[in-house]
Amino acid sequence: MDKALPTIVIAAIFVLVIVLMVLSWRRRTRRDAAHAPRPVAADARGTELASANVLYVATTAHGEPLQRLAVTGLGFRGKARLVVFDGGVSLTVVGADEVFIAASELLQIAQATWTIDRVVEKDGLVLVAWRGGEGVAIDSYVRVVDADDRMRLMAAMRTICPAATPSTTSGTTGTGSTK
Repeated sequence: MDKALPTIVIAAIFVLVIVLMVLSWRRRTRRDAAHAPRPVAADARGTELASANVLYVATTAHGEPLQRLAVTGLGFRGKARLVVFDGGVSLTVVGADEVFIAASELLQIAQATWTIDRVVEKDGLVLVAWRGGEGVAIDSYVRVVDADDRMRLMAAMRTICPAATPSTTSGTTGTGSTK
């Protein structure tokens, strides 16, 4: 009996922590649901310009790389497929729904070195800044392992994003979005 009570207390605390984590994540996904991309007509994609397998890293508030957003389809890090069409960008994380960002919603294409829970070599991340469902600016980060694929994807995205600039971020500015 002397060992049973502490075991029960520890188990109860563990279960409480798990329940609080689940409730917190559900609240965050409800809060960020409005940031999902605006619906796009199926024929708006156009011609495929480039594609590659990538590692999806995170989606954050624009210019705040430490404030993760739980946007539908972009809640968890994982392997993904990034496809650039002349009508927008498609990002499909394994096990999640496809996210299609229309070209008119793209704000910036850049390179970054860090974001929440990920630091890589200089310019090792591709930052795609876009406007979410309520017009809120959002940054999504992907890691393209092959440098040729990274340059090809960025060049294709820059052709459909008129505001795209060849800026990079070193992570030293604290913004994670531009120097």
